[in-house]
Amino acid sequence: MDLALVALIALAGWRLRQNWLEARKRESVVLRVPQKPQPPPPFAPLPRVEPLAAAAYLDVAQKMLFSADRNPTVVVDAPKPKPLPAFPVAHGVLNLGDGPVAILSEKPGSPHRGYQPGEKIGEFKLVAVDPRELVFEWEGQRIAKKVDDLRERTPSAQGAASTAAAEPARSAAVEATSTTMVAERPLGPGESAGGGVRACQPGDSTPPGTVVDGMRKMVSVSPFGKVCRWEPAN
Repeated sequence: MDLALVALIALAGWRLRQNWLEARKRESVVLRVPQKPQPPPPFAPLPRVEPLAAAAYLDVAQKMLFSADRNPTVVVDAPKPKPLPAFPVAHGVLNLGDGPVAILSEKPGSPHRGYQPGEKIGEFKLVAVDPRELVFEWEGQRIAKKVDDLRERTPSAQGAASTAAAEPARSAAVEATSTTMVAERPLGPGESAGGGVRACQPGDSTPPGTVVDGMRKMVSVSPFGKVCRWEPAN
């Protein structure tokens, strides 16, 4: 049994050696055969790199990531125009030889006095005075207004005016009654209107021709209604 095993091992070793020798032989044959060099692959040049252009990145600037509309154009709202203030209230125009004088109040119910061209009343500057039209200057603009459009209009006065258009006689009676009710006591001369003339105060019931403090009350009729003033009595 031992001899059989020894013989088997010797046979296996001899077989392995034969295989190794044959492999060495095949290797030497292959290595001794000269190899023909292969031609190199064709050379393809790389594409030309264009220089960077800033215009190519315009969309990046136009479509800003952190802008709500992705638009770099900043829209600046124009300042809102200043609203036109209320015009003064006109009570009439006088011309006593020293040039036309407009009897104005800064706002309804405020005292009135005479204004000549160049004077300021409220936010307006009186530029020109005409018996039928006044020209004001405001914020560099010249605005012409008719004297009749600047008169104080109250609901009762508008109602009386519409009634007067239909019934002149009745309107005159209502106006006289209203004047008597508003003016309960004489007031006398008001503020100076220029040229020695003083304006009448609102609600003055003093009869025309009355002399108070050396001033005589004068009432004249113009195309715009009655004009009241106090002139020197001398």
